[in-house]
Amino acid sequence: MKNKEFYTSQELADTLGVNIMTIYRYIKSKKLRAYKLGKEYRIDRQEFNKFLEIRIAWRQAHKL
Repeated sequence: MKNKEFYTSQELADTLGVNIMTIYRYIKSKKLRAYKLGKEYRIDRQEFNKFLEIRIAWRQAHKL
């Protein structure tokens, strides 16, 4: 993934290997902060990095 300031939902879904609906659920449940521009979401690089850190820490704590 290129070093961009903002990512689309589809870019994150591809990076994480999940369906785009999973990204939308993360956004809706406020696990992932996003900005809505028109009909699309944009996720800040720093917000995505925070999300990954939390996700990794949770997985390690639960040994998944």
